[in-house]
Amino acid sequence: MSTIQIAIDGHSSTGKSTLARALASHLGILYLDSGAMYRAVALYANENKLSDAELIAQLDRIKVDFDSKNQIRLNDRVVESEIRSMEVSSRVSGIAKLPAVRKKLVELQQMVTQSVVMDGRDIGTVVFPQAILKLFMTAKPEVRAKRRFEELVQQGKQVSYQEVLENLRSRDFEDENRETDPLKMATDAILLDNTEMTLEQQLREAIALFEAKS
Repeated sequence: MSTIQIAIDGHSSTGKSTLARALASHLGILYLDSGAMYRAVALYANENKLSDAELIAQLDRIKVDFDSKNQIRLNDRVVESEIRSMEVSSRVSGIAKLPAVRKKLVELQQMVTQSVVMDGRDIGTVVFPQAILKLFMTAKPEVRAKRRFEELVQQGKQVSYQEVLENLRSRDFEDENRETDPLKMATDAILLDNTEMTLEQQLREAIALFEAKS
């Protein structure tokens, strides 16, 4: 079997990672969350109280990878939980628009040689423009904020729905308007609006689309 590359891009809190993980599991291939890599860099900046300029100067000190359980690691420390905080969410879009950060992480992502489902903001447009299947996920902002709010509450986070909604809208704007590799739908991507779709429905649709491309 030749190497399979599937790109899933889209707005924040659309369930990209959940669908990508499920699809990768169904196909028996690697799943990689590119957004977690940017979050890990943002966590490093926050923990070390670095400005953007200071962060760029320290990029060589930052090691981002995944362990055998596919958990994100920052300098060999698993940070799956820490990167999901509102503090990191508030910083990550600003970090992700820095050209030096994008260059470093895109190079790491493009080094993946196994068959993979990768999700993020620029996978189909920049990282894997040759991907066999490209999906672009979206949903109404209010629905996305509700999902994210409920997820954070279940994790014991003290946040308000309005705070989550405002953060989501801010991230959408920054992602779509950054100068380097902005969030946009690839010309050959397929739009998947999951406002009223269950995960099972999304997975069935993704599998059918993949099989049609194979």
